[in-house]
Amino acid sequence: MYSTLEQKYQRIQKELMAGAIALGGVFLIGTLWYALVEGWSWQDAAYMTIITLATVGYGETRPLGDRGRLFTIALILMGVITIGYIVNRFTEAVIQGYFQEGIRLRQVRRAMESLSGHYIICGFSRTGRQIATEFQAEGVSFVVIDSDVESVRKAQEQGYTIYQGDATLDETLIRVGIERATCIVAALPSDAENLYIVLSAKFLNPGIRAIARASTEEALQKLQRAGADAVISPYITGGKRMAAAALRPQVMDFVDGIISGTDRQLYMEEFLLDPKVCPVVGMTLGQARLRAQTGALILAVRRNDGTLIGGPTPDTVFMPADVLIAMGTPEQLRALNQLLGPIGSKQLRRPKKI
Repeated sequence: MYSTLEQKYQRIQKELMAGAIALGGVFLIGTLWYALVEGWSWQDAAYMTIITLATVGYGETRPLGDRGRLFTIALILMGVITIGYIVNRFTEAVIQGYFQEGIRLRQVRRAMESLSGHYIICGFSRTGRQIATEFQAEGVSFVVIDSDVESVRKAQEQGYTIYQGDATLDETLIRVGIERATCIVAALPSDAENLYIVLSAKFLNPGIRAIARASTEEALQKLQRAGADAVISPYITGGKRMAAAALRPQVMDFVDGIISGTDRQLYMEEFLLDPKVCPVVGMTLGQARLRAQTGALILAVRRNDGTLIGGPTPDTVFMPADVLIAMGTPEQLRALNQLLGPIGSKQLRRPKKI
């Protein structure tokens, strides 16, 4: 499914092409008439057709009878109509900026084709806009999908890469590079559409991480069964955070300060331990001396089977495919990342530099 702008651009291209073909057909008809019916040379026939269509006011190349003059009148009318149609389409394209839009669309398409390890946001409503703000603050590459013209305009004004289309369609997801993406966020208001997105994304890229928005408990369960790696209900999550803010305000202020925002001093990051490149696999936390070498604090360790070890002790052993949850400054987290080994696009991103 092409975006609305692409459809308009392609329509004007087709109309201009049809006008050019029609003009060529009129020229061919005129040349054939003068050459075959009037018995003129091909050169004279072509010249007479051109000056007739151009309405330059030259005289007849050779004398014409009544039949020839009637045909010339018809040829002039066909030429005026065809050329007028082409001029009208071309003027509309220039005034509406379709040519400039076509250039911009090609640039956006090339940019999307070059994306790899990027994030996809489906929906640019209030939720999608906040997600995009956080992604931009983190410095990650992402593309937005939305079918609403006004949402597309707002995203363009903020400088985001956006594709106008239906995110539930496989073709749309392929156009934004679903096969090369790291994560997709289904943030549409409709639970059914978010379910379609998760199913399509997991089919096109089984290794992608899918995050979905759910409005109800039933939708949350269905999205989880569909393969969503995480399902967030704004109402449930919002209620929990409001209760926590009322009961433990200082804790909530601290947590909010390290997981979101652009003016943070401390960050939280995840690090996947790849046994092929990570030198601490098999060591204990005390033996690895991560805190002493980098300054970053290891808050928790999630095992490959999903078991979460909070506040790991010096005796905690690092196992293959463990995920370390660490907190520290950007410099400390980058040092920890270098110590644990390179992280590929299929794994987790590097801490950004600010």
